[in-house]
Order: sequence, then C-alpha cells, then structure tokens
Amino acid sequence: MNQALNSAIFTLSVAPAKVLRGDRILEQAGNAIAFLGNRPLIVGGDRTLKATLPRLQSVLAAQKLDASTANYGSDCSEAGLATMRAAVKAHQADLIIGVGGGKALDAAKLLAYQCHLPVVTIPTSAATCAAWTALSNVYSEEGAFLYDVSLENCPDLLLLDYDLIATAPSYTLVAGIGDAIAKWYEASVSSGNSEQTLIVAAVQQARVLRDILFQKSAAALQSPGSAVWKEVVDATVLLAGVIGGLGGAECRTVAAHAVHNGLTHLPVHSSIHGEKVAFGILVQLRLEEMVQGNQLAATSRQQLLKFYTEIGLPQKLSDLGLENISLKELEQAAELALLPKSDIHRLPFKVAVEQLLAAMVSTTAPTNNKDSLNPICINEEVKK
Repeated sequence: MNQALNSAIFTLSVAPAKVLRGDRILEQAGNAIAFLGNRPLIVGGDRTLKATLPRLQSVLAAQKLDASTANYGSDCSEAGLATMRAAVKAHQADLIIGVGGGKALDAAKLLAYQCHLPVVTIPTSAATCAAWTALSNVYSEEGAFLYDVSLENCPDLLLLDYDLIATAPSYTLVAGIGDAIAKWYEASVSSGNSEQTLIVAAVQQARVLRDILFQKSAAALQSPGSAVWKEVVDATVLLAGVIGGLGGAECRTVAAHAVHNGLTHLPVHSSIHGEKVAFGILVQLRLEEMVQGNQLAATSRQQLLKFYTEIGLPQKLSDLGLENISLKELEQAAELALLPKSDIHRLPFKVAVEQLLAAMVSTTAPTNNKDSLNPICINEEVKK
C-alpha cells in the first residue's frame, strides 16, 4: 500500500509565490522584498546593474537592507556560479535578487537553489519566461548549452515592472514572442494526446498563448508601453511560464529548443535565445512535413512564415547571422541536437542527421518541396 501511494506522488512547481506587476512596481515592492531577507545579493550583468541599481538601491535602503552585487558573467555557467557562491558567503547573503534577461535570471535562480536561499526575479526585458520558471539552463563560458537543472520551486517573488521592460530594445520582445509561441508547437506534439487534466490544461493554454500572440504582437510592437503591449509582455513573461508550470516534466520542449541548443555550439551565434527557438519551430514543422507528410505542419509553417515576416523573426540560417556557416559546422550542430537525451526524440518519429540538416536549410521552402532532401541542395543552401 505504501509503495502504491509513493508511486502516485505528483509534484509541480506551478508559479512564483507572489507576482507583482505594474508601472514602476519596483518602487512599490520594498515590503515584499524585505519579507524575504535582510542581506540581499543582487545578481546581474554590468550593463543591467548600472541601469537598474539606482532605482533598486533606493528601495532597499528605505527598508534598511544591506545589499551587495555580483556579476553573473556573460552566461549562466559553472565558473560564474562558483564565483557567485563565494560572493554569497562573503556577504553572508540571505536573499538573492536576479536582475536582467534569461541567463541572468537562470543564474540567480540556480545560485539561490544551490545556497538554499529565497530568490526574487526582476526581468529587464520580455525575451523569455525565465523570471517565472523552476528551471535554469547552464552554458559553457563560450555560450554553448550544456544542460538544464530542474529547481525545487519557482521564484519567491517576481517583479514585472513595465517601465523597466520598456527600456529594453524592441528585438527582445520579438524574441520573447518567438520563444513563447513555441510552447504550442512543442507541447501539442509532446503532450497533445495526454488525458491528464493538468497537462490537457497546459496544452490548451499554449494554444491560447499562440492565438494571443498572432492577434496582438504586431500592434504591441508598434506601440511600446500601450495596453496591448502590456498584454503581449504578460503573455511572453507570465503566461508562457504558466504552461511549463502546469505541464511540468510531461509537457516538454521538442525539436525547436533542441535546434536552439545545437546552434549555440556554433562558433558564431549572435542571435538570442528566442530567435533561435523561433527558427527551430520552422525546422520542427519542416521535419513533420518531410518525414511524416504532415499537411497540417506544412500549413502551420506557411502561417508562421507570414507572421515572422510581419514582426521580424528569423526564417532561415542567414537571418540568424549564420550565412557563412560551413556544412561541417551545421552538421555538428545537428548532431548535438540529436544527442540521446535531446527532447527532439519526443517527436513521434525518428530523425536522422541528414533529415535534420535538410530541414534546417529549407525552412522557407514551398509546401511539399522535397528537393531539400538532396545532399546537393543542402550544400547549395549553406553556400548561399
């Protein structure tokens, strides 16, 4: 009986303990931060800290909190985490505050997890849902994806300050839209046949998220700070996180994020996370189209290409700054995307390196075009 009960245990980290969102919310969050600790260590990058600290420090000073700062580096890396753990010890920190984009927030969350401390996340752009999730991605010092870490809890406090988000370049919101819309295309494949209540709910929320982004993204990008802009920011930072929280480990990423992970190992990958993921969605749909003959995937790809054109998401390798990539380098990226533990294997069919290469170079091909399966066509497309 005990064994049966234990096997039925189901654990989810659905959401941050508290979310505060609004205009100039930082100035209103002093009590919520002070509730969590007295000696915060603020984690971020040099540029982000310089832009944010004047506002944040006055809030902390008003609460008589003794704060220090630590630079996470350029990526959430093992070396950076070691340096920050030393900073936690030196400051005797009892709270971590993460400020910045996805990698800064991943670093802050993982640091807090390793040091058994509460964490506050303050996103400075709407480029990812990292401020929400109980997950951190770890990269090499060169920015290559290595592995992810599932955390015990979502952040203790998330502060979504619209005024702060509005200072970020517009391309960060575009990337966030790409990252968020991938939830539908991946969750519907990995979990679309599930009958578990919460997973069904997560998949349906992913569909709602997709529809919101289709309908409102273009208008939002044309009017930063407006009501529709705030709705899209909420969608990319908050609702995208809800889907992972509800779906948990059973509602995972599939090929889009696997392609992203492979591309991060290329010598040149100047595009940011959501841009590579958006490209990865097209690759996934192209695979479904070529390998399965899936006409719905073909139609979805054409729909996305139109949407990408409208808001400025990358559609092909050259849009990611990879126009000079060699075939050998692209093949290495494909092999990394196909490693045994990769989520690409959640596709309902096996994928060979040659098939993934063909999909990667034919994301803008007309529907039902089979020429990209020809190795000569792969070479020609890479040379372009």
